Amino acid sequence: QMQLVESGGGSVQAGGSMRLSCTYSPLSPNGYCMGWFRQAPGQEREGVASIDIDGTTTYADSVKGRFTISKDNTENTLYLQMTSLKPEDSAVYYCGANPAVLSLGRYVAYCNSGYSSYDNEGQGTQVTVSA
Repeated sequence: QMQLVESGGGSVQAGGSMRLSCTYSPLSPNGYCMGWFRQAPGQEREGVASIDIDGTTTYADSVKGRFTISKDNTENTLYLQMTSLKPEDSAVYYCGANPAVLSLGRYVAYCNSGYSSYDNEGQGTQVTVSA
């Protein structure tokens, strides 16, 4: 099982910024599609952002223009830079990874900002935004 560990959560006032990190230990040499999703108390999981093997990113409409997902392949770390935070962004944030699979002779990995479940997931980090 691939290991993913989130960090960087905490408390911030509305309008503030925060950067989440997710360090991971890849098991597959073929790459992963990775993303962030969140879950607030009493609510369903919600996909936030994703980044594909080639660097293509997608974002949920609720965070577009405020959040930026990035990845450092040399450090095996996934990031989520969050700005202009709102109280409704408060949630436990998780990172996830889907390994590439062989399809029609090439390796592809599947995920997008709508994904709220991944083959490999971290334990989460709490983000609290106060008004």
